[in-house]
Amino acid sequence: MIRWILALSLLAPVEKATVERWMKELSNWGRWGAADQKGTMNLITPATRKRAAALVKEGFAVSLSREMDSEKSADNARPFGHIMIAHGLVPDPMFAMDTYTMSFHGAAMTHLDAQSHVLYQGKVYNGFPKDEIGTAGANKLAVTSFREGFFGRGILMDIPKLKGVKYLELSTPIYPEDLDAWEKKAGIKVGSGDIVFIRTGRWSRRAEKGAWDTDQASAGLHVSCARWFKQRDVAVIGSDVHAELMPSPVAGIPYPMHQLFVVAMGMPMFDNCDLEPLSEAAAARHRWEFLLTASPLVVPRGTGSPLNPIAIF
Repeated sequence: MIRWILALSLLAPVEKATVERWMKELSNWGRWGAADQKGTMNLITPATRKRAAALVKEGFAVSLSREMDSEKSADNARPFGHIMIAHGLVPDPMFAMDTYTMSFHGAAMTHLDAQSHVLYQGKVYNGFPKDEIGTAGANKLAVTSFREGFFGRGILMDIPKLKGVKYLELSTPIYPEDLDAWEKKAGIKVGSGDIVFIRTGRWSRRAEKGAWDTDQASAGLHVSCARWFKQRDVAVIGSDVHAELMPSPVAGIPYPMHQLFVVAMGMPMFDNCDLEPLSEAAAARHRWEFLLTASPLVVPRGTGSPLNPIAIF
């Protein structure tokens, strides 16, 4: 508790009014037209896909997805459900069949947040009104906007490795200067259309110390990083948690990065990725860029989807 309080004292607070100003300054509303529903996915083009495909040298693949967790815990309030409705424990079986149930938005399952997932002052990305997200789902900005999948240059920004630790402790902020320092260390430059993953070491810490409520305390991006990602024209942001620094450094705004990334910029987010195998594979090769592919479920009016991102070296 003492260490946690000390960590909180080191955070750089940001006023709510500042974030509200950034919502306008960093906005992509109208950038790709008033009817646009893809947001920063417009930055992934045939040309960026071709360049990303050229990054494959070995064909070595790494999954960035956590296994579905059926056990309730501090960071898994709504566990994955798996029931067999046909199996081999009956006479003369022909098929084995399952029923899956899940509530993927949360802190356990690797998933995509579409732009319909986050609302701000009665609107969603590109100024669509909140009424477009109703009881039947999202009439605008649904996950079906990404039916062609994600295919681009992936970049791992391994912040624990930058700082020489196994994982970041709770509520450790990641600042823009940390992102700059990682680029220098890794010898890469984040650019337009990239799919960037921020590793905090969450799963290594969980394996060592047990589960905790990531909505209460979590290492993550300080809100001052938002402009950095806008200036680089990043297409997608991913993390091993939810990318948020918790507690929020902005009084009155509990999830400022979701607000700035998803609503203002129109940037999809990959939450709860397992970046431990990727960290090992990248370090072994001294390569922090790779081809990244991921395909969401094509759910009409869905606000996101579970998914299995794949990094290919």
